[in-house]
Amino acid sequence: MKKDIIIPEVENVFLAAVQEWSDDFMEKVWYVYLINDSDFQLDGVMVVSKAFGTLDGEMKKTSLLRHAFVEIPPVSVEKIEMVEKSVLALNNEFTITFFIGNTLYDKKFIFKANSINDNEMEEVPLLFVDGVMVK
Repeated sequence: MKKDIIIPEVENVFLAAVQEWSDDFMEKVWYVYLINDSDFQLDGVMVVSKAFGTLDGEMKKTSLLRHAFVEIPPVSVEKIEMVEKSVLALNNEFTITFFIGNTLYDKKFIFKANSINDNEMEEVPLLFVDGVMVK
């Protein structure tokens, strides 16, 4: 029975963490964007995020954050959320679920602990700014 289940692979959809100035915090903060670099519209998009890991020898985890988007057009970006400075030392996990047509897609993206930093940046497609990407 399991062998009959086809799990499609997510292609040309990825996440990027980008630093932007925040007037609220009066400093640069990291925002995570969903990049749809495919030729398909993503429908019924659900994003669930959390952070987890060990800090000072103690296991830490954050609460789950959930975001929903009715549709994300082809070749576009969508801002998901700000990543708080204190959780950059943890693994930041984002689970993305969406439909293309009648097919359900699902993928887990993880920014490893301390990987969101200036040393890991590269140019992000469609945003044309430097950021940290996970595919």
